[in-house]
Amino acid sequence: MNTAAAQTQIEEVRLEDVHPCANCGARPLGVCADLKGHELQSMACASETVTAQPGQALFHEGDPNPFVFNVVDGAVKLYRLLPDGRRQITGFLFQGDFLGLGGRGASSFTAEALTPLNACRFRRSDFDQLLNALPALEHRLVALAGDELMAAQEQIVLLGRKTARERLASFLTRLAERQVQLGGPEGQVHLPMTRLDIADYLGLTIETVSRVFTQFKTSGLIQLLPGNDVALPDPAALKALGEGAA
Repeated sequence: MNTAAAQTQIEEVRLEDVHPCANCGARPLGVCADLKGHELQSMACASETVTAQPGQALFHEGDPNPFVFNVVDGAVKLYRLLPDGRRQITGFLFQGDFLGLGGRGASSFTAEALTPLNACRFRRSDFDQLLNALPALEHRLVALAGDELMAAQEQIVLLGRKTARERLASFLTRLAERQVQLGGPEGQVHLPMTRLDIADYLGLTIETVSRVFTQFKTSGLIQLLPGNDVALPDPAALKALGEGAA
């Protein structure tokens, strides 16, 4: 290795050691997962940290939104309101998730904090410049867009074909898998959302969601724990039910 290359490597390692982004819990799964020292510095310079309390919105449906967000800590629900006041929750975001892959005009949904939230916020124009300057960031964003498309396809199948039991089983399974990715315990899932939120996401009534939760508890598929935690004694059986194989 020549002297110039060695010096560059040393500088990047030192930036990794001291840069606050290097120790961010959202980084392993986030849009910045593949970035190195000077690239992280560019991201940090283009962003600002924003916070929100439960019930506060990052932006509202119909409003101009010149920003994109990376969730550092906390949970967010995305929803749309129909003209008659009914609500459809279109997704839940957690640590490491990126918000802003949609259109560039008026927001098509509201993004509201479910828990105390920390996020990195970028102006779209600044983020576009980062995409042009950082190929690793662009490649990562393409991969995340593909994951989001697959999740949307799964949700179409869930809403269009699955029974209430299959919908809730799929929801608990996917949420548990996501939380394991974030370092959570296996065989357990934390629900930061309400039963009504779950109902509005699964296209069910809150009464149906409560009834299916009770059925799952009675049959031993789940155990309800304090603090909105749910134990999953047999994750494989729950997953099979969600896939229509049980």
